[in-house]
Amino acid sequence: MQMRTDLAMEAATKRGSLSPEDVALTKQTIDGIHFTRMRILSDRGVRLLQKPRGQYVTAELPPLTDTVHELLPWAYLLGREIAALLPPTGSILVWGLGNARLTADALGPCTARRVVATRHLQGKPAKAADLEDLRSTAVLSPGVCGETGVDSVEFIRGICQSLHPAAVIAVDALAAQSERHLGRTVQLTDSGIAPGSGVGNHRAAISEAELGVPVIALGVPTVIDARTLIADLTGVELSAHTMPRPLMVTPQEIDLLVDRAARLLAMSIHAALHPRYSPADLLQVTE
Repeated sequence: MQMRTDLAMEAATKRGSLSPEDVALTKQTIDGIHFTRMRILSDRGVRLLQKPRGQYVTAELPPLTDTVHELLPWAYLLGREIAALLPPTGSILVWGLGNARLTADALGPCTARRVVATRHLQGKPAKAADLEDLRSTAVLSPGVCGETGVDSVEFIRGICQSLHPAAVIAVDALAAQSERHLGRTVQLTDSGIAPGSGVGNHRAAISEAELGVPVIALGVPTVIDARTLIADLTGVELSAHTMPRPLMVTPQEIDLLVDRAARLLAMSIHAALHPRYSPADLLQVTE
């Protein structure tokens, strides 16, 4: 059975045959947060991990549902990681992927709602308000294909052709393989993202190859495939006959998890894009 996960870190732990030529892997702990940095280097690594080539940064945190006061220092740490993946200059398009009406899939829209759009603050208005150093940022979250009839990549491609951003930051809910990573893991990658892949609803990939600009994907795991969870906890792999329907498992406190994860990601984006300003203060602008 294929163990479904969006986390490159989890995929790598199940592949003992990977070599340094396939994957470069380092680990670091900063202020109690465990970072795993992985770069997929070879076609063999792509095939074994079933992830595109690129950099993957995973931050393991305490449960987001158990704390709120630590979000700001974590946002500064994550903001540095995001900034390292972005072009140093140029406008940014932040895109919230997912369905705002489905809590476990609402991380993208909830994050986008909390990110300050600054693209319209240019020229004399920005100078008058002493906001000239805010990086130009556009923010959108138009919904899922089932609501609009348009794939996300088609939407984003059209917007990119109009706005010509230097990069896209795409935020989406992820699927994990292990229960201990739900609501306490953040993944960043420059390889883009395939919306719906975590729940088996694959859509066209949102990537640099598709859009012509770098795509940085951010996400937090909010769901686990039931068969994957059972196999992870018991070591018993259920067949499709035993569990014929795909089932996704999500924590009981999913509302709180998504709210705090969205706050954390929004502040992290603020920290990356507007380093002279407090991420918490910018968050207040949207609330």
